Amino acid sequence: MIERPDRTPLPRDFFDRPVLEVAPDLLGRTLVRRTDDGPIELRITEVEAYAGELDPGSHAFRGRTARNAVMFGPPGHAYVYFTYGMWHCLNLVCGPEGRASGVLLRAGEVQVGADLVRPRRISARNDKELAKGPARLATALAVDRTHDGTDVCAGPDGLLSVLTGAPPTPEQVRNGPRTGVGGDGANHPWRYWIDGDPTVSPYRAHTPRRRAT
Repeated sequence: MIERPDRTPLPRDFFDRPVLEVAPDLLGRTLVRRTDDGPIELRITEVEAYAGELDPGSHAFRGRTARNAVMFGPPGHAYVYFTYGMWHCLNLVCGPEGRASGVLLRAGEVQVGADLVRPRRISARNDKELAKGPARLATALAVDRTHDGTDVCAGPDGLLSVLTGAPPTPEQVRNGPRTGVGGDGANHPWRYWIDGDPTVSPYRAHTPRRRAT
């Protein structure tokens, strides 16, 4: 008998921890996006950790701005940024308020609402590619800058929430360098993924055109 994923919402204190604890612990959790057309549910399979002002790869490395202000706020909120003039990326803020850190959601498996996602992801060759990569994930969930600051701990009526889901065993979790991050943060092994999962995005080293989160 296959055990169903736990539907309990993650509490705020789950996110109120160091980013390197939260990031791998988000793997296997269920991200719910509620839309007017129905819910979309995604099992998180790949993430990256960003340690704010301590991390050269983070948007918050040089301090607070209008763009990254949510990262300095209370944990358990969404930080959404716009990149290359065309893509959005979804992060979850963690750690104590006032210390910016967050987890970039890089990939996931759409488990509910694939019929709502496919029209937005017409280039996907199959359902495993619907949310394979951070921009694709945000597109699949119809997440944009209007969702910046959304409380993911607000309960079942919120636009975004994270449920306990079905975390992998420690043996299934892998980590390595973050995708596309250069400079002093290039070798931080802060990308985490579920080993062997087909929805995990391919690793790409830094190029001058790639901007880190």
